[in-house]
Amino acid sequence: MKKVLILCAHRPGRSPSQRYRFEQYLPFLQSHGYEFKFSYLLNENDDRLFYSHGKFIAKAFILFKSLLIRFKDTRRFKHFDIIFIQREATFFGSSYFEKKAFRSGAYVIFDFDDSIWLADTSPGNQKWEWLKKPEKFFINVASAHCVMAGNNYLAEKAKPYKANVHIVPTTINTSFHKPMARPGNDQVVTIGWSGSISTVKHFELLVPVLLKIKTRYGHKIRFKLIGEKNYTHPQLPVEAVAWTEASEVEQLNTLDIGIMPLPNDAWANGKCGLKGLAYMACGVATVMSEVGVNRNIIQHGTNGFLADNDYEWYNLLCELIEHPELRKEIGKNARQSVIEKYSVQAWKTTYLELFEHARKSQ
Repeated sequence: MKKVLILCAHRPGRSPSQRYRFEQYLPFLQSHGYEFKFSYLLNENDDRLFYSHGKFIAKAFILFKSLLIRFKDTRRFKHFDIIFIQREATFFGSSYFEKKAFRSGAYVIFDFDDSIWLADTSPGNQKWEWLKKPEKFFINVASAHCVMAGNNYLAEKAKPYKANVHIVPTTINTSFHKPMARPGNDQVVTIGWSGSISTVKHFELLVPVLLKIKTRYGHKIRFKLIGEKNYTHPQLPVEAVAWTEASEVEQLNTLDIGIMPLPNDAWANGKCGLKGLAYMACGVATVMSEVGVNRNIIQHGTNGFLADNDYEWYNLLCELIEHPELRKEIGKNARQSVIEKYSVQAWKTTYLELFEHARKSQ
């Protein structure tokens, strides 16, 4: 049995990045002789405090406690065959723990799925941004034996610092994310977005278009946001519901059209298309910004649509609103493309091969 220590920020099942990047592969890897131990920095109570506004003293204590957790980890690094680091070992702008892992004798796998060399702090922690030093990313990449990048754009950023870089897309468990009977009024079309409060700014990029849609279609259209139940917009009526792992697929299946607007910037080009893939796996007709990996995921007009500006967003959404058979066909093709190219089933063998390479390298 090969022992693997996972260094991550969140408890299992909490973070979409962790769930879709590696947690859903763990049962398969366990069946092939790997034993996993999590070391995460935020428990459930700390999580609520850490991403809220204010609470300076409580957050300072959480950060101090996170250092104690990692110092404790350093004393047991040598007892593991593989150390798997997801995004970063600590919230601080230091690579101390990544370097310690690299020198411990364990094989270090570094996994990332965003442009984490850029600053992008959650709304509740803007005052703490000075602690982050995202440029530590390049040291972290160099302090690993193997790097797993979520798309080609990310891989190209890592390659100057580490030759052993593998593109492993963020994937969907299509046995879990699947179409269900769609409840509600068939005469009302639901346009929906799923995401965290830190990325709701991307949803709001599309508000001017959605207001035009609302003006045109009135009560025949509704808007839904899955992620933050307290979200409201002063102009756009939005039904906001909390994201939970238990209800996610059910909520996605209430959508007729899934949207993924993004700005065309360096951060967005590093995104791995997760929310779009989740819509698609559930058979939801999907429209995504023509940015980054979205161009690879979507075959325009076949398994979804790509929009480059407000004019295109408006016209594509109107087309889907007015043609239910088109939504159905696009959704069917979308799910099939996820099964073939972006599913756990399609990538689990590659994942295993990377871990087996780690075993053979020791």
